[in-house]
Amino acid sequence: QVQLVESGGGLVQAGGSLRLSCAASGGSFSTYTMAWFRQAPGEGRKFVTAINWSGVTTDYSVSVKGRFTVSRDNGKNMVYLQMDNLEPEDTAVFLCAARSDFYRSSYLPTLPSEYRYWGQGTQVTVSS
Repeated sequence: QVQLVESGGGLVQAGGSLRLSCAASGGSFSTYTMAWFRQAPGEGRKFVTAINWSGVTTDYSVSVKGRFTVSRDNGKNMVYLQMDNLEPEDTAVFLCAARSDFYRSSYLPTLPSEYRYWGQGTQVTVSS
């Protein structure tokens, strides 16, 4: 069973930066596709970014492309989300997600239903 724990959220002014971290345990981290989703009050989980098992292939939602950067450290079982030029519209709970990639592909799902493991989330609030 994989456990995911997010950290790094907080309150920041518009234009500021935050770096989120996701610590994974209990599985073969280097074989997992990792992703970040976000959920605002009253809304469903929305895709933010994903990274394949090797870290070579990434994908971003249109709303964050050019402002957010995802990375991973397989030696430390960590995935990171660097968020720059934050906007009030980015305010949400950010969740880390994982899915097993047995074939070690470059397929990066964007639907929440395609990810099996989830963290509890970390709150990001951007003030205007």
